[in-house]
Amino acid sequence: MVEASVKFSFKLNIASPKKYPPSKNTLKIINRKNSKIKLFNDPKKAIFQADAVFADKFISINDKVNKKKKLKDFKNFQINKSLTKFAKKDFIFLHCLPASRGKEVTSEIIDGKNSIVWQQATNRYHLQKSILLYCLNKL
Repeated sequence: MVEASVKFSFKLNIASPKKYPPSKNTLKIINRKNSKIKLFNDPKKAIFQADAVFADKFISINDKVNKKKKLKDFKNFQINKSLTKFAKKDFIFLHCLPASRGKEVTSEIIDGKNSIVWQQATNRYHLQKSILLYCLNKL
């Protein structure tokens, strides 16, 4: 998303706890001239008037971290009804899946009217099929 924001010049707000800043390489990209990317430690400020809300996993499969501590650190970053009140009313919700319901996002958001996670997953499926066909010289 960071690289896409720089390339296509769209506004991107990123929220994370202070203890979990973006990587140095990501910060280099963010700090490029004309970047429309802003970093926030307050999720309410980051989501304010957002058209789209994209959540990621708090803990990835191969994370070698104290999982209980990290979940506690990210507690206020959960996408839920009280947080999404700060986004635009017709925002869309995206997630790369699988989502940890009750951790990154509540069921009422991922299954709600603003969620397009299943359409997003279907689009990714077709894209991956075309990549395979390309690799197999079938396109």
